Amino acid sequence: MQALMDWPLQARRGLVGVMTDIDDTLTTDGAITADALQALHTLHAAGLHRIAITGRPVGWSLPFAATWPLEALVAENGAVALVPRVQANGAVEVQRVYRDDEATRARNFARLQQVLQRIEAEIPGASRATDSPGRETDIAIDHSEFAQLDEAGIAAVVALMRGEGLHATVSSIHINGWFGDHDKLVGAQWVVRALLGRPLQAEMDRWAYVGDSTNDQRMFGAFANSVAVANVRRFLPQLIELPRYLAEGARGAGFAEVVDAIMAARQPAASGT
Repeated sequence: MQALMDWPLQARRGLVGVMTDIDDTLTTDGAITADALQALHTLHAAGLHRIAITGRPVGWSLPFAATWPLEALVAENGAVALVPRVQANGAVEVQRVYRDDEATRARNFARLQQVLQRIEAEIPGASRATDSPGRETDIAIDHSEFAQLDEAGIAAVVALMRGEGLHATVSSIHINGWFGDHDKLVGAQWVVRALLGRPLQAEMDRWAYVGDSTNDQRMFGAFANSVAVANVRRFLPQLIELPRYLAEGARGAGFAEVVDAIMAARQPAASGT
């Protein structure tokens, strides 16, 4: 893991797009900051692709997919893509694209609710995330947003989820569980193929990924240009795959710092006199 200033100019200059986590990467205290939002606009103006990938639910994500300058927002850890489309009257309509068919989603949803009830009944202090009503393909237990769950409790939730056959990850605020083999990386590959008609695997060195926690570590390991904002330090003891570079700023300020570094590399070199 190197300082952001050590990110090679040539690597930054060759980027075609940026993928980013949302909570505690774009947001600070639960809201996107002005500098992070401006950074997204800057990427848009520069012609770079912008895709957010989050463990947050569809319902929570819809307003941001409609108002932030994103080409897509992949919610629920790769299960659903929200794609904004500008209509003839200027209004933005957000299209939902699902990985699984309706019957599979309905079957999994019923099973997930059973697991959620079991977690809340059996693990002291474990409670569903407040955004749970907006979830369609996964469940989430709050450990740091509005409720507090210690490391032992987090581990117990993860173990129970996995024992029930769920895929489980820990973000900066939630423990997410779902059925299926998708995750943020699989979701990233899926949305680039669906949206741009290209295999992400063939251009991994031309995308940057910005994140902050343990559920970003597959992305950190897969992207040559992976960057973490400074608050990732909280999770370093749990990370197996580290980001390549580390911003000095935390949360939204750190994301803005990453975009500043990308844009600086795209400026023409000053000529001598």
